[in-house]
Amino acid sequence: MLMEVPFSDTPPVATLNTTRVLSLDAAGRILDWISWQDAVCLYVRGAVAWTLGDACLTVHGGQSRASGLQSTLDLHPIVASTGHCREHAIDPAPALTNTALFARDRHICLYCGNQYNRHDLTRDHVLPLSKKGADEWENVVSACLACNLRKGSRTPAQANMPLLAVPYRPSWVEHLILSNRNILADQMEFLVNHLPKNRRRA
Repeated sequence: MLMEVPFSDTPPVATLNTTRVLSLDAAGRILDWISWQDAVCLYVRGAVAWTLGDACLTVHGGQSRASGLQSTLDLHPIVASTGHCREHAIDPAPALTNTALFARDRHICLYCGNQYNRHDLTRDHVLPLSKKGADEWENVVSACLACNLRKGSRTPAQANMPLLAVPYRPSWVEHLILSNRNILADQMEFLVNHLPKNRRRA
């Protein structure tokens, strides 16, 4: 489940290390998650075009020789950098990894319907590789070890194991939501408003 994590002005180190900023280009197109350190670099270089949301983190720097005061920088949850991404870079295909696959299927075996932790799930090819099935989003599902072994090198129909959902390639926005367990409210609202209209319901 995706959860909002509140940040105070002086978060503990563990919280600081989980902070991720949503990066956009100047036109508002979604690029990726970046670390708070990379976000600081954008601010310092003057490469921030605009921001959205209330400041979520205050980073403390060194002390000024002139005033003796410590410098601070307020980071926003959504940061647009100067420049524009190329058209072909919009909505890239998320890399197919087991972590991303299990997140897409919400750690549920799509044969028996039970939920498992990551270590008890496997990648199953709906049309088996031995039958020239492809290793691609539209042909893979999360399966527990027992169901994967039971299905073997058969199709779901041959094994009499109907799928509980149709496999699909998540959009880039869906992938970003699935890949971050610490999404702030401002970030989630922005991302949800950019989800494809025909996405699969949770």
